[in-house]
Amino acid sequence: MPSNLEQRPYKLYRAGPRGLKARLRGEEDELTLSPDYRTYRGGGRGRPRRRVTWKRVLVGLLIAVVAWLLLSLVLFLISASVQSGGVPSDAQAALTSGSNMITGTDNVLVIGTDQRPQGTHEGGANTSDAGSRSDTLMIWRIGGGVSRRLSIPRDTLVPIPGHGTNKINAAYAFGGPALTIKTVEQLTGLKLNHVIIINFANFPKFIDAIGGVTVKTGRICSVISGGVQNGGFTLNLPPGVHHLNGRDALTLARTRENRCNASSNDLTREGYQQQILNGIKSQLISVHTFLHLPWASWYAPQAVRTDMGGFTLLSLFAGAELGGSAPVQILKPTGATSVPGVGDALTVTPEAVHQAVDTLLNG
Repeated sequence: MPSNLEQRPYKLYRAGPRGLKARLRGEEDELTLSPDYRTYRGGGRGRPRRRVTWKRVLVGLLIAVVAWLLLSLVLFLISASVQSGGVPSDAQAALTSGSNMITGTDNVLVIGTDQRPQGTHEGGANTSDAGSRSDTLMIWRIGGGVSRRLSIPRDTLVPIPGHGTNKINAAYAFGGPALTIKTVEQLTGLKLNHVIIINFANFPKFIDAIGGVTVKTGRICSVISGGVQNGGFTLNLPPGVHHLNGRDALTLARTRENRCNASSNDLTREGYQQQILNGIKSQLISVHTFLHLPWASWYAPQAVRTDMGGFTLLSLFAGAELGGSAPVQILKPTGATSVPGVGDALTVTPEAVHQAVDTLLNG
């Protein structure tokens, strides 16, 4: 009669057959006695191999996505830190403190100047910020689920503090972004919270990193600074919807004179500029942008000079997504005039300004 102290019999597990080389060396298949472990080929012990399940795949994908997002965030903040200090201190002092653009609403002044990067092949291009004029002036009302814009034509005749009456684009030449901020605030009655100055050297790189932008245009025949043959820019588009790379998007944003449409002017160009911003907003949540997110995150802060730090700039991008695509709005002139020493300029009545600002604020 078996004793209770006797151990339970072991089950026998046979290892897989050895390979040809092992057999030639005289090694035999092993029998392994083990109630707890399986013996794998080669006689080694270990735990059973885990099965691949959809839950484990999902966890692995989530970890990869989080790591990808964290890498992009770190690159964005580093790039923003490198770019900090690009706005003069007097311009920062002219601004009114803003809020978080996810929950609050700020007024951001977007400026594009006629300065071109060093080494440009455009004939007669101004490569210095000093003395440059603002080709683009746009107020962006953004945050708290709001995204509206108001473009101000560069030839609008306005009082410039300390410099009399002139075209609004001359404010930048007289006193840089600080004077431009004061001039726009005086014209509109708004307080500006932030300023963005477009960097034309890096703007196309950012557009390419997010996979381009989609815009709708009429017939475009644009030749800027002599065209590509002379170091400038050329853009030819049929009427319709187009997906543009960075260089073509920049060319469209600069196009005032359209050889295919004599009625094209600065107001037409400002409409295209606002379309490009809407295109950027739409492209930010695309699959291409996610797959290239570290590159887009690196180039985004480098496409602008701004008073905003990394986290504030992030809140602007988030506010743009939450606010949706902004309708195109331009401060339309109510007349035109010729001023000695200034040249041909556009005029706008206080009533027209008030109506445009009211639409910007209230929709």
